[in-house]
Amino acid sequence: MKYSQATDYALHAMLYLVTAAPDKPVGVQLLAEKLGVSQTYLSKMMTKLVKAGLIQSATGANGGYRLRRKQEDISFLDIIHAIEGTASLFECSMDHGSECLIQQVVMESERQMEQYLGNKKIADVAKLMQAK
Repeated sequence: MKYSQATDYALHAMLYLVTAAPDKPVGVQLLAEKLGVSQTYLSKMMTKLVKAGLIQSATGANGGYRLRRKQEDISFLDIIHAIEGTASLFECSMDHGSECLIQQVVMESERQMEQYLGNKKIADVAKLMQAK
């Protein structure tokens, strides 16, 4: 399975926001430079994070993005769902409905992966990064 490049950028942007000062928004230009991506592309991705309620945007000269939720509450799964959506990675093309044993196996693996990613918080990675 493969996540899009947008998910990679979103995870890194969120990590940067977790380590930034909570009272000062981080501008899209600074984030784009840190990630090595265009501001336009990053803005589209950040809009998805805003819509998911993970971050908030502030307009104006000192505008930018900052966390909306407590950093300890933001999981990898929250970020991935904000960018990729929640659709299953696998869909059986045969016409035997929910009785497909192959789909049941794949769905169980997705459930386990989502449980793992839901338990992994972006703040934990930030702490590990800061400890280095």
